[in-house]
Amino acid sequence: MKIAIVIPAFNEARTIANVIRSVIDQGTVIVVDDNSKDGTGSIATKEGAVVVSHKKNRGYDAALQSGFERASQLKMDAVITFDADGQHESSILHRFISILVSGEVELVIGIRPEYARLSEAIFNKYVKIRFGINDILCGLKGYKMNLFYQNGRFDGGSSIGTELALYGLRRKISIATVPVFIHQREDRPRFGSWFSSNGRILRAFILAIWNDLKCIKIKKIK
Repeated sequence: MKIAIVIPAFNEARTIANVIRSVIDQGTVIVVDDNSKDGTGSIATKEGAVVVSHKKNRGYDAALQSGFERASQLKMDAVITFDADGQHESSILHRFISILVSGEVELVIGIRPEYARLSEAIFNKYVKIRFGINDILCGLKGYKMNLFYQNGRFDGGSSIGTELALYGLRRKISIATVPVFIHQREDRPRFGSWFSSNGRILRAFILAIWNDLKCIKIKKIK
């Protein structure tokens, strides 16, 4: 099975080299440089990653969308999304890969021990009640590419990386969860201020509810 590790990156020159080195033996590393100003893309290229460069900053979801598109062009069978800031523990990747390679699971979701924001707890509580999954917002997930093809995209631009996973959950595909450890960032998070980050998560939460309601209406019509 051909595995791609997609890493969205915006001004992560301090960490990107070590992150790539820690995962490059696990699959094809695709770094999406979201118009960084600190040489992130150049460093990623030197470290042997496939680099997709955005001419303007388009955000986290668009970066992951570009990563999946490149994985499709490279005819990858599965994608694992991985953060560029060094917070994810690379040693857990073998667990994600072994589950995907087994052929029985289409979606693998990382489960963090705690959440950084109240809005995350609210969103995750809803998904726990609705689908039985504790952490839909964890950035470390594994997807079979056929799920991407079925949905027609990874994300429309405002779900904070949850659209494709929720698409699969609504269709009751085979899934697995893996506990993951998160290292603390040493510098300022790229996700924005307290106000803006919580606002983005709550917007994604509302979008998830809206899509759930649409699915329920379609089932009733049928």
